[in-house]
Amino acid sequence: MKIEKQMTPETVLEELGRRIARRRLDLGITQADAAEQAGLGKRTVERIEAGRDIQMSTLIRLLRVLELIDGVDRLVPETGLRPMELLRLKGKDRRRASSKRAVKSDEKWHWGDQE
Repeated sequence: MKIEKQMTPETVLEELGRRIARRRLDLGITQADAAEQAGLGKRTVERIEAGRDIQMSTLIRLLRVLELIDGVDRLVPETGLRPMELLRLKGKDRRRASSKRAVKSDEKWHWGDQE
């Protein structure tokens, strides 16, 4: 089944669980062995394969065992800067997001309790 944007989160989790179970079986690894190699409980692997909610760190551990960790990079690709940002930054790495509220240069800054 193809995962599509109109699917419910529960349906997506169930499909991911099926795919993870298929990968584990293709590698010839039991749930108990996968759990041990990932440092998880067997019941946790069962929950993942059943499409239940889990912590991301738990999923990452299991993906490593199943040799699927490289797929995470494709899941959420690193974004590049837009051309105008590149010109503005001129090689500097962006460290923070800009504030939505700019302080006017003629306003004097003060603590909130000072009136």
